Amino acid sequence: MTKEQILEIIERDNVCFFRLQFVDIFGFMKNVAIPRSQINKALDGEMMFDGSSIDGFVRINESDMYLKPDYDTFTVLPWRSVDGRSAARIICDVYRSDGKTPFEGCPRVNLKRVLKEASDLGYPSFNVGPECEFFLFEMDEAGAPTTITHDVAGYFSVDPEDNGIACRREIIETLEKMGFEIEASHHEVAEGQHEINFKYADALTCADNTVTFKWVVKTIARKYGLHATFMPKPVFGINGSGMHSNQSLFKADGSNAFFDESADLQLSETARQYIAGIVKNARSFAAVTNPLVNSYKRLVPGYEAPVYVAWSASNRSALIRIPAARGMSTRVEVRCPDPTCNPYLAFAMMLKSGLDGIVNKLEAPPSTDSNIFAMTPDEKDAAGIASMPASLREAIDELVANPISREALGDHIFDKYVEAKNKEWDAYRISVTDWELDEYLRVY
Repeated sequence: MTKEQILEIIERDNVCFFRLQFVDIFGFMKNVAIPRSQINKALDGEMMFDGSSIDGFVRINESDMYLKPDYDTFTVLPWRSVDGRSAARIICDVYRSDGKTPFEGCPRVNLKRVLKEASDLGYPSFNVGPECEFFLFEMDEAGAPTTITHDVAGYFSVDPEDNGIACRREIIETLEKMGFEIEASHHEVAEGQHEINFKYADALTCADNTVTFKWVVKTIARKYGLHATFMPKPVFGINGSGMHSNQSLFKADGSNAFFDESADLQLSETARQYIAGIVKNARSFAAVTNPLVNSYKRLVPGYEAPVYVAWSASNRSALIRIPAARGMSTRVEVRCPDPTCNPYLAFAMMLKSGLDGIVNKLEAPPSTDSNIFAMTPDEKDAAGIASMPASLREAIDELVANPISREALGDHIFDKYVEAKNKEWDAYRISVTDWELDEYLRVY
């Protein structure tokens, strides 16, 4: 899209307010809203903001930063049209105060850097297709989430059991108006849990789409008096929410680098090396793909969550699955991420991990085709199957110990991210929970 095309749409749809959006290192969407009179200035990348007020960005003496818009992310916001007046948004890269230097602490800028590394290795396209699950909660009069929506629905249930279907339909309609291609939607396994799948895209576009998707889901849910949450494990005893991430590399000639018709399972040597890189680095990228204390309440056996670092062409108990489709659709599905991750950082970490396997010609371990959940500890040890970290503390330690982590995130994001996650763990570690009070207060 060009600036001229954007201005035509602004005129046609009477866009009176314009949102310049970006994300912080934790994946939270931020924006500054400007009136129509400032749109030309914004499209020329001349809008400044105070970067010192954004967690993980810069110090107060370095505060002035620029927002450089990506024209292809421009879209009119369907729910913001009132009395013939519309609003629109555009996603931006963050630049330093000279207006010329991309800010290394901007997650979008960082992902572009890692994508260039893949391109320099002969893979100019890295496609990702995430599957984001979420829960719908009812709210009290103050707007606080209370209980999950009361339904008796299960996996693929229909109305009236699935009482979130109207909300889900409007979410889909809104996303389609914003240019998304929706492939499927359905009620998930747990009560009040839903999934909407949108079409894969190149990693940068997919990360943009993922943060937009979460924003739209929360916004439309609120219209129905509901609170949408992407929290990995909001309710004890039922399945949590994941963000299975399908990924594939493409060569300069447009062919899928993971497909080899003559190979076993039709997986190329490149695909197997990529899998080997994911297996090698999975424990160390968990702190990014599964970034919360709560993330590790989901990564436990018994709830279909991928706890074990193994791969298979069919086994859903493995961390890495190879979906049945081949040819141009050949892909690697990494099943551990959850939707609270910063997608720009998560995609960069997984790509860098896979490239580690390719560059160093790592050999993938044998495929594990039996149910890992049913294997004994001795059987897992004999098969060389490791477990994912059991806590955020363990995940942070693994992140820090692996040099790939700093290479994937860059010095600035790595240092700020680790500092913040250490503080989060310490705050959790010293807090007194309801479980402790229920378990100990009357007994001791």
